[in-house]
Amino acid sequence: MNTELPVAIVGAGPVGLITALGLAHYGVPVVVFEEDQQLSLDTKAGTILTRTLEVLQRYGAVDEVLAASLRIDEIGELDRETNKPTLTLRTDCLTDDTRFPFVINIPQHELEPVLRDVLDRKAPGALHMGHRLLGFTERDDHVELRLATGDGERLVPARYLLACDGGRSQVREQLGITVEGRTLEERYMLVDLRADLDVGNPRDYPYLAYFGDPTEWMILVRQPHCWRFLYPLPPGQAEPTRDELRDKARRFIGDVDDLEVLGTNVYSVHHRVAGRWRDGRVFLMGDAAHLITPMWALGLNTGVLDASNLPWRLAWVLRGWADESLLDGYETEQQPVAVQGSGEMAEAARAYMSRRADLAGAMTAGDWGNVYTRALLGVTLDVEGAGDWSMVKTGDVPAPVRPGDRAPDLPLFGPHGAVHLHDLTADAFVALYFTDTRRRPVIPASSAPLRHFVVSRWDAPHDSGLRGQALFDPGDRVRRRFGITGDVVVLLRPDGHVAAIAPYGPAVGDVATAMYRRIVGTPFGDATATANPHLR
Repeated sequence: MNTELPVAIVGAGPVGLITALGLAHYGVPVVVFEEDQQLSLDTKAGTILTRTLEVLQRYGAVDEVLAASLRIDEIGELDRETNKPTLTLRTDCLTDDTRFPFVINIPQHELEPVLRDVLDRKAPGALHMGHRLLGFTERDDHVELRLATGDGERLVPARYLLACDGGRSQVREQLGITVEGRTLEERYMLVDLRADLDVGNPRDYPYLAYFGDPTEWMILVRQPHCWRFLYPLPPGQAEPTRDELRDKARRFIGDVDDLEVLGTNVYSVHHRVAGRWRDGRVFLMGDAAHLITPMWALGLNTGVLDASNLPWRLAWVLRGWADESLLDGYETEQQPVAVQGSGEMAEAARAYMSRRADLAGAMTAGDWGNVYTRALLGVTLDVEGAGDWSMVKTGDVPAPVRPGDRAPDLPLFGPHGAVHLHDLTADAFVALYFTDTRRRPVIPASSAPLRHFVVSRWDAPHDSGLRGQALFDPGDRVRRRFGITGDVVVLLRPDGHVAAIAPYGPAVGDVATAMYRRIVGTPFGDATATANPHLR
């Protein structure tokens, strides 16, 4: 078996590029093939949620994306008829959960070049434009891709094939995987507008504003260089002219001088999910696996959850740290998020915007649960295989953390200064032993795949032997945010999700390593000795 073969990605949209950044982050050789000669120029998705920013942080691309974006700490809802606010969500209530208590706006055609440039720096030569997939053959230990290029056909072997080639995925079609769901009769009209709503015609709308109405609803988004206007087209309605688009915009924002239409896009409304997401060495991701027309930014951002879940699994298998069965968890965990999570939430959002239905609980109250759900997606993965998962958080204050939740990204203090939880897990499983360092607890030595730390509000004495594995938690801030009492070990995954929580003490032995081995499917021993030397 050739351990140096790359993982191949077909499709250089945001999910494909972010997945490639993830593989590069873990040191996995990667190639990306895009059939077009240039990245997309279409007017497409424009809001990036907090959870996606955290994934970009892990993969080393967040600074560049933030520099090109507009940051937002308020999501507002307004009544179209009166132009009065009906709900305001302030993301600053997430400061005990994330380093990024905001969302951002950036059009997809501006996001993709930023991601491409970061990928070119981290994996030079990985992206190949003008390469159209003609077909592929799965072998025992690799996949062989057949590609059409300007210089003729090209055969490329790869360890795995990741299909990020969109809703009309050729990879999915060749595999014969059916797509279940429906396409709505209505379509969406997306319009980029140039208008002065700051000085000449001050409106003071939130940068992400939802105008609800039973007759006609609209979403207004402030992009870095323009305003974006999105609304539904009734079934059978022709695409409006530019004059009609300007008139439509004025019905929402009033009489505005020098209103200019910069670009438009009309697209269908889908709720379709593939029946299978894996076939041997081939995986479906993003729109190829779940084509959910975005509402409340659920389309692209739930695709990025795929790009967060799969790369670390591939890295663990390729390093010899895990059994192939670890890869099965990708579909098991992510498919419910698409089928019952983002899909159903998008349907509910459409009903709510048109005032056909009320949304219960977290989706209507301006509390912590609402903001967490809208910005961090509220996903609790079914890590224990019990069918227990969620995409909604509720309550006015942060809820205790449970297995499957994304771990809050709070700072702790090691021997050399502050370190955030998500940085600790960026390339390892991490066991956190919440206990009293004054009692000299015995914890296992760390290894490459599994690192062990004791967390305490009592800084480890210099003669304790724990200084190298101790994390100081002033005021028990992290313990309190996790909502745990007593001596407990929390096992975190490389994607920042909580893998397990269990009591800790001398009587229970090395519970963290036991939990880790159940997850990866094989004892890891001295994992660094079995790792692919070409992977870091």
